[in-house]
Amino acid sequence: MREGHEGTGPGAVTPDGCAVELYARLPAGDEPDIIAAAVPAGAHILELGSGVGRMTHPLLERGFTVTAVDESADMLARIRGARTIRSTIESLDLGEKFDVVMLASFLVHTGDEEVRGGMLRTCARHVAEGGCVLIQREGPDYHTDVPRERTDPSGFTIRIASVEPAGKGVNSVRAEYVFPDAVWTQTFLARPLTKERFESVLAEAGLEADTYLTPDGMWVRAVPTA
Repeated sequence: MREGHEGTGPGAVTPDGCAVELYARLPAGDEPDIIAAAVPAGAHILELGSGVGRMTHPLLERGFTVTAVDESADMLARIRGARTIRSTIESLDLGEKFDVVMLASFLVHTGDEEVRGGMLRTCARHVAEGGCVLIQREGPDYHTDVPRERTDPSGFTIRIASVEPAGKGVNSVRAEYVFPDAVWTQTFLARPLTKERFESVLAEAGLEADTYLTPDGMWVRAVPTA
């Protein structure tokens, strides 16, 4: 298990604490619609950190071509209909360009600044001329509105149980997922990023924010800097 990360509950758990069976149950919500509205129809999407395909499959259904990248073979085994590549994001270099590169699941908030920089450089390296990078950020109260919980219409509860300082600007976040028949927990390291700092780290990787796609600023379309 990666330092500072832990996962509990039934089934396989990845090194960053993600339980495969849990992620197979989580709904995509409105995220595929946000993505579809922000990019050209039929675009080829490079999805970094695809997991089990929570967004891959809805994007395929909407007519996109998807190349799904994840470091977990257990996660990728759940994906159907997309090209899959097993790799860490920060080390990926396919020698290809894509209409859209997507970095979701708050991965830009990884606690390791070197890894974060590597992820964003991977985004910049793989986006085609005239293409875009879609990045999902944490909401403004993610680290301060704690504890909090939400019950999904499908019948499970997700709870951010605690956020504790872990040093050097990083917090240790504990999430709990309670289903009628099973409970999973995930503890991970996350680095808060103000809008200004977020835009600064984009610039360091050769990217700039083009449009904040949602009123809460959580989905951002970025483009390579001129």
